[in-house]
Amino acid sequence: MSEAFSPSRPHSERKQSPWEALLRGVSSGIESAQKYLFSIQHEDGYWCGELEADTTLESDYIMLHTLLGTGNPERFRKACNWILAHQNEDGGWPIYELGPSEISASVKAYFALKLSGYTAESPALERARRKIVAMGGITRCNTYTKIYLCFFGQYDYDAVPAIPPEMVLFPNWFWFNIYEMSSWSRGIFMPLAIVYAKKPFKKISPEMAIDELFVGGKEKANLHLHWDTRRIVSWRNFFLAADRLTHWLERFHVRPLRSVAIKATEKWMLERCEKSDGLGAIFPAMMNSIIALRCLGYSVDDPLFIRAMDELEQLGIEEEDTFRMQPCKSPVWDSVYAMFALSESGVDRTEPKLVQAADWVLKKQVTHPGDWCVKNPGVAPAGWYFEFNNEFYPDVDDTAQVCLALNLIDHPNERYQSDSLQRAIDWVFSMQCKNGGWAAFDKDNTKMVFQNIPFADHNAMLDPPTVDITGRVLEMLAARGYTRADKRMRRAIDFIVREQEQDGSWFGRWGCNYVYGTMLCLRGLEAIGVDRNEPYMLQAVEWLRMVQNTDGGWGETLGSYDNPVLRGVGPSTASQTAWGVMGLVASGDLRSESVHRGVEWLLKNQLPSGSWKEVPYTGTGFPRVFYLKYHMYAEYFPLLALAAYRRAMGMVAGSDSARSA
Repeated sequence: MSEAFSPSRPHSERKQSPWEALLRGVSSGIESAQKYLFSIQHEDGYWCGELEADTTLESDYIMLHTLLGTGNPERFRKACNWILAHQNEDGGWPIYELGPSEISASVKAYFALKLSGYTAESPALERARRKIVAMGGITRCNTYTKIYLCFFGQYDYDAVPAIPPEMVLFPNWFWFNIYEMSSWSRGIFMPLAIVYAKKPFKKISPEMAIDELFVGGKEKANLHLHWDTRRIVSWRNFFLAADRLTHWLERFHVRPLRSVAIKATEKWMLERCEKSDGLGAIFPAMMNSIIALRCLGYSVDDPLFIRAMDELEQLGIEEEDTFRMQPCKSPVWDSVYAMFALSESGVDRTEPKLVQAADWVLKKQVTHPGDWCVKNPGVAPAGWYFEFNNEFYPDVDDTAQVCLALNLIDHPNERYQSDSLQRAIDWVFSMQCKNGGWAAFDKDNTKMVFQNIPFADHNAMLDPPTVDITGRVLEMLAARGYTRADKRMRRAIDFIVREQEQDGSWFGRWGCNYVYGTMLCLRGLEAIGVDRNEPYMLQAVEWLRMVQNTDGGWGETLGSYDNPVLRGVGPSTASQTAWGVMGLVASGDLRSESVHRGVEWLLKNQLPSGSWKEVPYTGTGFPRVFYLKYHMYAEYFPLLALAAYRRAMGMVAGSDSARSA
């Protein structure tokens, strides 16, 4: 690709360059992708693709209905079909497509299958049992799994980490209180604290038991968490000692504030079920709240219980022979990214379908205080959330992307749109953390010591600032006219630069992984006016080129969260190739072999429908624990990448023409 693109030269006097041929293909690909995106828009104006996760959700669904006695055998059969379809060859179950077997997911799947009628002699369970035992057995599972097993007498309540409801009584100024946890952890643990206090039990038949999953037998197994023997004085041992003390007090019924704490926790939980599609609008919190309601004495006929169950069931997708659960729904996120991609790709600002989408999104802006107010008091609510309804939990990432999308669409009520955007920007600024970055749901949620709490083994106890969100915020604020002259922007830039990895990449907290983080940082830094020749910018671009696959695409396995050697390594995918292209375009790299091959990969792999197919998961819930497959990532990210490339090439062409004149 050595022939330069020379748009100033008349077409009739020269041979067409490879760049122009590529741009023609890009325009055709954009048109097809636009048509496809509009074809899947909901009649109400929004987009919402499927959000897929691992089989722990189907396993939990079976356990929940078994506990409640409300199981549907036919649906159990279909859920088991889905679980079995995702079993690895070695017998275990992964937590992402093509991933290695994971102990908690495997134990849950095994137990769910037994609860549904499968026997230990079933070939699938025999293979699973061998793998589970090889991985260390039930005692290696996380806290959630162990507590759920306690419901059925398969683990001991005395051996699981205590989740005392009394923690809700700690004042907000206290060193540890519930608002020092991440928002999603609060939603999960608060109802679970009620469940832990009530300790429900459901007797199951002996053939459903899973004692065979304890290495050496349950009687000989050490069910308790192990002390840190390397350092006697450590935070882990401190919290383990506190945990053992809590269990000791439980054993002797020394809990004078228990009834007060349960009432306060119930009140907290019920308040947050309002204006929401279930507690936190996420599967684990919703499931735990349902169990908590039954533990509190709510009948299955109670309107609150019926509503909670209905909201959970709405996450299900039932087909002819399978049933699966979504962890939540993503209409705001999918809608604003679809709107942004369509607008960036040339759809008119007044297009009725985009205006309809903008109107739908504007109505989702938060108007009531939420948990974020605790560490950020005195600020008017104005953010956006991820799901259909989740008023207590707007997040910075969604809010920034909403603003980016709305900034490109002309709503007929200009004052309404302008005021909404300004309130949102004011809210985003108020959420900036002390170190200059932005987190998702909370401000300065950074007490890393609390990751040593025994029940915090889900690797998501905190919500610290991240570079991927901060990069998106910079891009949004630049689009609204903010510059590096603003002290807040300089603090954000400094945060991103400090967090850069030695190889030039940036970590991706909410997308997989370094390709995602690097792309968002480059886009944000470029938008806010950072010189593309800064060493850290050049190093990031070189890293992107270095990890590009031989087929021209980019890919990165979720294993990179566990093994840094896998940074940027994996089979090419549509979304990650789009991220690679977007990162290079943001750096000003428009004529290199790398960007050319990346664009060609997107065009070559576009389906006749105008969409792209993607098998691997490229979304992140909790690194190392829970991952997501956004089915629409393979639709709007490639379109956005092609649009960014075409627009940048057009700007270069215009600049070259001006110089020629």
